Amino acid sequence: MFELVADVERYPEFVPLCEKLRIIRRERNGPEAETDANAEVIVAIMTVAYKLFHENFTSRVVLDRKRQEIRVTYLDGPFRFLENRWAFRELEDDVCEVGFLISYEFRSKVLGSLMGAAFDRAFRKFATAFEERADQVYGKRPIGNGGSSPRVV
Repeated sequence: MFELVADVERYPEFVPLCEKLRIIRRERNGPEAETDANAEVIVAIMTVAYKLFHENFTSRVVLDRKRQEIRVTYLDGPFRFLENRWAFRELEDDVCEVGFLISYEFRSKVLGSLMGAAFDRAFRKFATAFEERADQVYGKRPIGNGGSSPRVV
């Protein structure tokens, strides 16, 4: 599941409101790799779209494989701040617990009132979007059966 979430280039295929995503920098062993010198750091521009609204924002994504964490820090765009974190914990060979936290605030109160409800709905659908993506990538596994694809709990 870590690799599925780390594959940010694929987000436009399944993440709610994500219209496109462009990587502008990728590095390993850089000074931004905070907790693990081998962590990968990506700086990306995501275009989010909802009806007539299209907005770009830039984020720094730290892929910390050692700790099984993905940390996203907002750099530029329509938010006052945006931060999200993923944490992965293997429970069994094919079962993974995924923790997801997101916190954000729009820079403009007007934009926040226009887009806030849409963003809240989209962020609530994130877990489902990633579970459905795991089903596509790894194959659907009925709960309780001895399949071989990862299952999120």
